[in-house]
Amino acid sequence: MAKDTQTIIQEHFNDEIRYRERKRLLFFGLPWTFTVYSMTDSVLTIDEGLLNTEENDCYMYKIQDVKLTQTLLEKIFGIGTITCYTGDSSDRVIRLIHIRHYQEIKSFLLKASEAARIRRRTMNVQDISADDPSDAEDLSDAF
Repeated sequence: MAKDTQTIIQEHFNDEIRYRERKRLLFFGLPWTFTVYSMTDSVLTIDEGLLNTEENDCYMYKIQDVKLTQTLLEKIFGIGTITCYTGDSSDRVIRLIHIRHYQEIKSFLLKASEAARIRRRTMNVQDISADDPSDAEDLSDAF
């Protein structure tokens, strides 16, 4: 008998699933879609599809920034969309679309990603290099 994704996550990462949320329809906020978002202290997993399924994992330490957006209809139906900006090479942007408990989940993602970076002793580095090599020469003159 095949194991479900949540069982595999718990065995592999030895983490308890903190949040499990379904993507909802925009109208009435009903969970009639086949997308499930699962979050533990170390990984964010997105399972999509019914017949053709896709599973996408992102380690928490790779999440660099989190943004919450709500349209007028999302506000009316009590749902929101969370956008995670990551350092993952396969998915730079991960969206948790039309979910309930969006404030709690956003707060959890921020805290869990920071805790995961501290545990792994990693830090975020942004590439702020200029396209023009002459900019670097101007800096050397300043010192």
